[in-house]
Amino acid sequence: MSTEINLEKLYENSIKILTDLIGFKTISGEDNSKLINYCEEYLLKLGATSFKTFDDEKKRVNLFATIKAKKPNGIKPIILSGHTDTVPVSKSWSTDPFKATIKNDKLYGRGSCDMKGFIACALAFAPIYSQTNLNRDIHFSFTFDEETACLGAPILIKELKKRNIKDGICIVGEPTKMKIIDAHKGCYEYTTYFEGLAGHSSMPHKGVSAVEYATRYANKLIELREELKKRVPKNSIFDPPFSTLQVGGIFGGIAHNVIADKCHINWETRPVVKEDGIFLNAEIDKYSNEVLLPEMKKVFPNSKIRKEIIGEVIGFDRIEKSEACELVSSLTGDNSREVVSFGTEAGLFQEIGISTVVCGPGSIEQAHKVDEFIELNEIKKCLNFLNGIKSKSTAN
Repeated sequence: MSTEINLEKLYENSIKILTDLIGFKTISGEDNSKLINYCEEYLLKLGATSFKTFDDEKKRVNLFATIKAKKPNGIKPIILSGHTDTVPVSKSWSTDPFKATIKNDKLYGRGSCDMKGFIACALAFAPIYSQTNLNRDIHFSFTFDEETACLGAPILIKELKKRNIKDGICIVGEPTKMKIIDAHKGCYEYTTYFEGLAGHSSMPHKGVSAVEYATRYANKLIELREELKKRVPKNSIFDPPFSTLQVGGIFGGIAHNVIADKCHINWETRPVVKEDGIFLNAEIDKYSNEVLLPEMKKVFPNSKIRKEIIGEVIGFDRIEKSEACELVSSLTGDNSREVVSFGTEAGLFQEIGISTVVCGPGSIEQAHKVDEFIELNEIKKCLNFLNGIKSKSTAN
């Protein structure tokens, strides 16, 4: 049987699997266990080994499965990594977002591009890996809640460290049109809560306006944003080259004539380097604890300011000599490297010493949008890429 025929059958199987995966409603924060069980059962039938890690409620699940090498020769294993969650859907779709629909050489469905397309390709190729005389392990890493500050991956990474799985080459299959991405900024998300004392607006000195102090907090963040611009690293590869900060919303108050006793502010920063995140948090915490809170407590001793970490996704740093990038370049024939504005789980794998690259089918331009789709040709390109991994992982 020719390679071309094999790849055509793999393509048909990948479309079937992708159709199944889209049918699982795995919006961030919701139960993804049925999809994970589907993937695990599929891989176990091929002789893979696996383990799971869970959130506190045991409803959201990470899966790590391995097709073991038949003739290991000491070369690094490969991790095929993808997140199983998707962003929510609106009512504006022209098709059922949880039913795969093919039109004009595109497959529509929530998660088709970001990033169930890559997971489907990896699963479609798994039977080939299981039948191959592999000289290295092939791992499959499927996580939950990447879209909400990468909540699932750190739990998995912790378990990998426990099991001493800290070496290898990781391919994070986010949609890059199979281009090599070797860096992105971090993304730190926070909500800061303010509790003051309600009262009549005619007596402002007898109340503590949570909205007022939240506004001053926001103004301080904006001041610090200007400081971040001054800290721009030399030869920064990003656009913009400095760490950014954005206030997403201020929520509080019930009426024009009532002093608001509660308010919260959503904000995020995307640090170019970890030190910028440390600087920013230290400065805003100092302002809260040494300026705002003492003023609030003078009027109402039970006043509170509480900063909640929604998620701190570390950045993905460019490594000039990267085994992961070199491997992907050798398979795609593309030696160029790019950076992106969106965040991924890549930095988490990199942090424990695993050489990592972001490269996968589909375009980020379609991610999170109404009528999300992946071009069918991208699926074929990814399968060719995975076939190259097979060639690089076959014992002589």
